[in-house]
Amino acid sequence: MIKVSILYPYRENGRFDSEYYATRHMPLAAQLFGDACKGWSVDIGINAGPPGTPPPYVATGHFLFDTLDAFYEVFGAHDKALIDDIPNYTDGGNGTILISEIKVSV
Repeated sequence: MIKVSILYPYRENGRFDSEYYATRHMPLAAQLFGDACKGWSVDIGINAGPPGTPPPYVATGHFLFDTLDAFYEVFGAHDKALIDDIPNYTDGGNGTILISEIKVSV
């Protein structure tokens, strides 16, 4: 199982609409990915540890796929629609993508 994470860095005075991201963009992506997507979630950054510190990331979206090829196949078919939706929730551009292999899940 692989996890595709999209990390959006915190930016002072940056715009990020976490409500839109969690309720519109991510469900759209999951719908476009279809059965290849085995699950998804959204994390909204709160802080960096000590009270009052800004989080390193304002939000992170996660998708689960059986294989890396399964992700590339569905993303390649829908990347334009997803990229075109980015201005609806942020003025910070594309997030940073991290693809990881899940070794342990509890």
